[in-house]
Amino acid sequence: MDADLVALSAAVGAACLQRRLLIATAESCTGGWAAQVITHTAGSSGWFERGFVTYGNEAKVEMLGVRPETLERFGAVSQETAAEMAAGALKNSSALISLAITGIAGPTGGSPGKPVGTVSFAWCRAGETAETDTVVFVGDREAIRRQAVVHALRGLLRRLDAE
Repeated sequence: MDADLVALSAAVGAACLQRRLLIATAESCTGGWAAQVITHTAGSSGWFERGFVTYGNEAKVEMLGVRPETLERFGAVSQETAAEMAAGALKNSSALISLAITGIAGPTGGSPGKPVGTVSFAWCRAGETAETDTVVFVGDREAIRRQAVVHALRGLLRRLDAE
């Protein structure tokens, strides 16, 4: 793991430990990479509760409670789906904060409305409405996935620091 991800891991851990928060992740296109970064730092069981890798739509529905209507209307790569993923991660864990990532890492799968590199995110605190974002990243599959992980974890830190 490169130095930037190691530093991000430590910062997320320190922020959550200080606030006594457990994190849950819900990931699709990143395949558990955000959870891997979070748990890189020793002692991560003090702030990481669990991760869900829900690559397919059926897994999103079964494991996180994403509504089929949401997937049909907005697609798997949407802020609406990301928000339901983040809420589902909280509902199906004892975490108090969650993040969700769902996107198109490529090299195929894009469309004119959602090109390769489109990634939707959500961050949710227990009892609150999820905050969402969508970004179109550039690069190859690995670069898009890495950028998505960094964006998700930096977004988590911004939200924790805003408290």
